[in-house]
Amino acid sequence: MMTDIATDALHLESERRLDVYKKVTWRLIPFLLVCYLCSYLDRINVGFAKLEMLSELQFSETVYGLGAGLFFVGYVIFEIPSNMVMMRVGARIWIARIMVTWGILSAATMLVQTPTQFYIVRFLLGVAEAGFIPAILYYLTIWYPSDQRGRVTALFLAGIPLAGVIGGPLSGWIMKMFHGHFGWSGWQWMFFIEAVPTVLFGVMAFFYLDRSVHEAKWLTPEEKATIEKDLANENKSKELTSIRAGLTHPTVLLLSGIYFFFTMGLYGVSFWLPSIIRAAGVSDVLQVGMLTAIPYAGALVAMYLIGRSSDARKERRWHLAVPAAVGGIALIFSAIYDTDVVMALIFLTVATAGIITCIPQFYTLPPAILAGAAAAMGLALANSVGSVAGFVSPFLLGWVKDATGSTNAGVIVLAVALFIGAALVLTLSPRKFNR
Repeated sequence: MMTDIATDALHLESERRLDVYKKVTWRLIPFLLVCYLCSYLDRINVGFAKLEMLSELQFSETVYGLGAGLFFVGYVIFEIPSNMVMMRVGARIWIARIMVTWGILSAATMLVQTPTQFYIVRFLLGVAEAGFIPAILYYLTIWYPSDQRGRVTALFLAGIPLAGVIGGPLSGWIMKMFHGHFGWSGWQWMFFIEAVPTVLFGVMAFFYLDRSVHEAKWLTPEEKATIEKDLANENKSKELTSIRAGLTHPTVLLLSGIYFFFTMGLYGVSFWLPSIIRAAGVSDVLQVGMLTAIPYAGALVAMYLIGRSSDARKERRWHLAVPAAVGGIALIFSAIYDTDVVMALIFLTVATAGIITCIPQFYTLPPAILAGAAAAMGLALANSVGSVAGFVSPFLLGWVKDATGSTNAGVIVLAVALFIGAALVLTLSPRKFNR
């Protein structure tokens, strides 16, 4: 009898705890998801602008690839300094500042007329956005313990495929319907219209987000105590808490290298998917936009299901390595069937699902061993190293396209990068990361 009572009490406590995190999720994740959706849309819409921008401004594929990649040069240089400032002023203020400045600069891309102007605005856009993703991921660590983080990280990073599902058709529609209005081209209207929500949500972030669990007026004292207790118990087991550990520890460096290989695949697909679909035989810009939504829709489903499975099984390594390997294999087959629209789209959908699923799964790893300042700096370092791939990947594909007339060789390089990343993940300790 006493055993049954104790079991019931534990069950009720577990249900109450889950209800607390559901409340936090409904409060934070929809808003942060929209913020990230704006971020990723502003980051990759240059891939749609390319369909008109290159011919109108007489840019080569190499100029485009370099300009697309220079975003990440500014991003990498200012990523860690940005997170250092964030630790001083707080994530809420810094997230708001980042969004407003990058929204303004994204809109300014519509004024570009020369390669130099294109390079400058892309570099400054990277400077403005530096620190955004690590700031939000760090912000989530002050609200969620590790057993909740796989699912909520996947929900937040659903902004990546959502940007494709929504952004592809939206960008195509804007470019087609607004072309010529007030003397502006379709790609100019796209940069302007898609930047407006970023600035608005940046202003809203300052008023909507709380600095900490303690300051959240929408939580009861009991709910705050539950979260603070969970986080305190978890952080006791983490040895890496200093800024130095977050930047120099060998495991953090290994994680950063892993992320580099995964983001090679991510940004290769993000920046070149519209061009790959056009090369397969689709000429209408609106149809290209609609078709790009299909791979991202598949990714949206895959990343959520794998995130749930990862949390339920408390297993991270295989939930990361397998999608990466599948994504790499599918990329190779998309190159083999590059002239068949249907087959290419099927394999691009599988590839995109595998690649994008890697991103939220990867971001469950650093907080498993890092806390406090080490978590903020470790996330910033990993994101910085990954952003180097954001420069290498589009530039590589642009150079290969100019040299060979096809992106196939570059796509295969991206697949190999995914295989390397998957292999490195399996060298990580299950004891440390499967939690």
